[in-house]
Amino acid sequence: MYRHSRLRRARTPLTLLATAAIASALVATSVGSASASKGTTTPKGPKPTVVLVHGAFADSSSWNGVIKQLKEDGYPVLAAANPLRSVSRDAAAVKNLLASIDGPVVLVGHSYGGAVISNAARGADNVKALVYADAFLPDTGESVNELASRFEGSVIGDVLRPVPITKPDGAKDFDFYIDQSKFHQAFGADVSANTARMMAVTQRPGTGTALNEPSGEPAWKTIPSWALVGSNDRIIPRELQVFMAERANAHIEEIRSSHAVTVSHPDAVTRIIEKAARTVR
Repeated sequence: MYRHSRLRRARTPLTLLATAAIASALVATSVGSASASKGTTTPKGPKPTVVLVHGAFADSSSWNGVIKQLKEDGYPVLAAANPLRSVSRDAAAVKNLLASIDGPVVLVGHSYGGAVISNAARGADNVKALVYADAFLPDTGESVNELASRFEGSVIGDVLRPVPITKPDGAKDFDFYIDQSKFHQAFGADVSANTARMMAVTQRPGTGTALNEPSGEPAWKTIPSWALVGSNDRIIPRELQVFMAERANAHIEEIRSSHAVTVSHPDAVTRIIEKAARTVR
């Protein structure tokens, strides 16, 4: 049996405004001092660095509420701008970021970012805990799209808008966006209409390659994991999240949240991250 507790709905007012999309190359945004990646020391000793990885149809600003609380609690934080080009390329970019950090790391992923951290943490010795927030936890050979169709309840196939693209090597692919008119109900039904409009406009697309590329051997097989399950998620249904989290032997907590849990419930996300962080020595 997994550890499973239901969290009460957070009541913190929403203040997040999503920022404009940035280039697809990974850019790590430090929200603390210039020494954040080296860790900080509190009277209780050094705390692990928390590295946050967003998913498709979002950007690093989706972590703003979580970042604020983690910083107030003395954690060094880095938010990675996930390229969203392919699981292997995105994981390699995050892995390079992890290699630049001294000391232990708690690696956190939302949505497709869960697939990225599962691959990026493999062989990264400083990653001591994995946290999944309404996220995919693929096993070897599984893709995000394949998992999304394994259980009923996901609307992702009904809301995507493909945009043809040509890769640098000349290969053809698609960038997938969520239709702006469907974004609020599909992605973030529990955020305000104004916030959802901003998120829809500034969303960053994921490629067809990213959504369909099979995962490598996941790090959750060897690194302790925590999973925050959104019971009202319409992108990754609750049953799928629980299935993946149980399979990974994750510490599971549940909250009545849409897929946009990092925006609508930053308190709950922060709490589970800090629970994981307190186990790191």
